[in-house]
Amino acid sequence: MTPLERLTELCPPPISVQPPVNWAGVESALQLRLPEDYKQLTTAYDPGCFANFLWVYDPRHTSVHVSLLGPAQERTRAQVREDYARGIYPAPVDPELLLPCGGTDNGEGIFWITDPKNDPDAWTVAVNEARGPRWYTFDGNLTQFLVAVLSGTTTVPQFPETLLKGEIDFKPSRLDQWSPPLPPVTAPVSTDEIRDWARANGYDVPMRGRIPAGVRQAWEEAHRNN
Repeated sequence: MTPLERLTELCPPPISVQPPVNWAGVESALQLRLPEDYKQLTTAYDPGCFANFLWVYDPRHTSVHVSLLGPAQERTRAQVREDYARGIYPAPVDPELLLPCGGTDNGEGIFWITDPKNDPDAWTVAVNEARGPRWYTFDGNLTQFLVAVLSGTTTVPQFPETLLKGEIDFKPSRLDQWSPPLPPVTAPVSTDEIRDWARANGYDVPMRGRIPAGVRQAWEEAHRNN
């Protein structure tokens, strides 16, 4: 049984006909070839949501939140680059290798690790925490990731423990329907401000250079509700 066959067994797709995807145009816009499993996934499933929680981004969706080509995807990538550069919530790989391919109702992002770029069928998956430092990587493609999560053979720490206690199904969405929230925008903060706060609170920080991630996290937690 292929991963897609197993996924359709877990979450039967709707009986409907959606417009085909112009993959040449999509890949030209992204300047990347996309994995074959993803193309087969979008052929089997309409744009929509798995287990009332997991969304796979789809180039047919008109919502900027879950369109594979929407502006929200660049905003997500920009936030990951910013976190990486500032040393907070750093990605497990170079952010330039991360391409958003899904999300959750809680605001977690699901990414392809596009390495090697010329072999998309070898890409694996990464998940970041919506409002925290944790990342999770999965050594398999997107369809395999969905099967592993929805069958309970893989537990993603960022996902709720009750994920599989509800209805494990697939619900198509209207192409203009509300979808997962955009990641929060982090306002620029002076590193001198963080250093001053850290020293005042007993942290040992260098006079220059990158601020340790633990210090950044402590500062953000202290100022989260300010």
